[in-house]
Amino acid sequence: MLIRLLRTFLAPYRKQLAGVVVLQLISVIAMLYLPSLNADIIDNGVTKGDIGYIWSTGLMMLAVTGVQIIAQGISVYLGAQAAMAAGRDMRAALLHRVGTFSAREVGVFGAPSLITRNTNDVQQVQLLVLMSATILVMAPIMCVGGVIMALRESLGLSWLLLIAVPALGLAMALIIARMVPGFRRMQERIDAVNRVLREQITGIRVVRAFVRERQEAWRFGVANTELTEQSLYVGRYMALMFPLVMLISNVTAVGVIWFGGHNIDDGTMQIGSLTAMLSYIMQILTAVMMASFLAMMAPRAAVSAERIGGVLETDSSVTEPRLPQAFKEDPAIVDLAFAEFKFPGAEKPVLQAIRFRTEPGTTTAIVGATGAGKTTLVNLIPRLIDVTDGAVYVGGTDVRHIELESLRNQIGLVPQKAYLFSGTVGSNLRYGKPDATDEELWHALEIAQAADFVREMPQGLETPVAQGGTTVSGGQRQRLAIARALVRKPRIYLFDDCFSALDVATDVRVRDALRPETSDASVIIVAQRISTIREADQIVVLEDGAMAGIGTHDQLLRDCKEYREIVESQFSVEEVR
Repeated sequence: MLIRLLRTFLAPYRKQLAGVVVLQLISVIAMLYLPSLNADIIDNGVTKGDIGYIWSTGLMMLAVTGVQIIAQGISVYLGAQAAMAAGRDMRAALLHRVGTFSAREVGVFGAPSLITRNTNDVQQVQLLVLMSATILVMAPIMCVGGVIMALRESLGLSWLLLIAVPALGLAMALIIARMVPGFRRMQERIDAVNRVLREQITGIRVVRAFVRERQEAWRFGVANTELTEQSLYVGRYMALMFPLVMLISNVTAVGVIWFGGHNIDDGTMQIGSLTAMLSYIMQILTAVMMASFLAMMAPRAAVSAERIGGVLETDSSVTEPRLPQAFKEDPAIVDLAFAEFKFPGAEKPVLQAIRFRTEPGTTTAIVGATGAGKTTLVNLIPRLIDVTDGAVYVGGTDVRHIELESLRNQIGLVPQKAYLFSGTVGSNLRYGKPDATDEELWHALEIAQAADFVREMPQGLETPVAQGGTTVSGGQRQRLAIARALVRKPRIYLFDDCFSALDVATDVRVRDALRPETSDASVIIVAQRISTIREADQIVVLEDGAMAGIGTHDQLLRDCKEYREIVESQFSVEEVR
């Protein structure tokens, strides 16, 4: 998965990567040439006392060093540019893919995991690319070049390389083999910490209201401790790696000096050659160490790549039709034909055999006990989820055959939990219609009974709104969400229990103001209060995901036991009659 991911996202940056390879080659050649020049100075300059030769060769070393520094600097810049661009593209691809997911896919991955994959996991892959651009290219060239140059200096000491390099490689392989599963568990622990932290921040008021601070701190402590233990497990192997490399390197250096000293004493080797040989062996072992360092990062990046690929390769259950069809009738006409929805692996469907039809200018209400499937039913119309049996028609066309943007442009949804985005009041209201004028915004606010408190805000429509709308009350947030749907002027209004946060008086005023505004559209209301929907043209009663009845308020009072029980739970017998 890691190779496939890198091949995909690094393809547009081939030129930068080719430049990295060429420049790293130049840099390594210059680096390998320096010990040879140094040996030449010692043997032909220092030992003979030739100051002119020392100066000329020293200046050449400075020139070679300058070439190395310039080539290395430019290659690092190009590598960083390619790595950062690839990371940017990965994050964009993940965000785009998650944006196509239905509620089902989001539920499978979970919001905390999706956030971790788009941040920490991408960062791990991005870091691997960056280090590869500076190490992966340099290490093999330095290792092979160092071996060749070392053999040029002394064939008699080359046997030390046959021992040191395999020993170092074997040690690194054993350590990395233990680190791979550790990194996988570590990413899972990061998911767990993010999940707990996100829950506690989102539900801070509930935590405080029920005095659960100590228990929640304990729960976070458990997740944090598990992450710490796993990090320490991986860290111990990482900490073992560098001392092991230094041990093998230093033992090898001692061997070179010991045996090289005997060769010098025998007259078969010069001091400069010994110095160069020592430098080349250190460069070879450094190359192996750098490759090991990269190999240490690769397992974690591979785990992260698997998690990123898991998201990118997951197709949404709600897809665009291959051959989109137009609306055959007025888009305000909604027709559910024995619609059913069932979660994968569930024993029974959430909804089954739902059938009703709405006409322009009518209001359809949906009532039922908690868990009856009301919100699920509403989510079927804009294709936030797809039916598993039956069909949903909008404008006489199956919603699965309509282009998603075209379908959703006809719908104004006010969810049960109103959500506002960080920005201003105006930017939130224009969310569904970016080109809406201020007059249109104020008109929508008047209908939603929100104009008064917006006028009282310091900057009116330009008043900042915090993420989630936490700077306004629940009722104000709900009215702003209603206004946001009204600004769009859709053909279908879906009010998913959005009046429950309003007091009875405000509820009545909002509904009275909505009637003329929605006179040519279909209105579907999910509500708990019977007073909110008793004037609806038809009321659908759900019981355990099935239709228990459909009709007007009076008809259902007479013919539907489930509806009568709901009404009697809210009104006295005299009021019902």
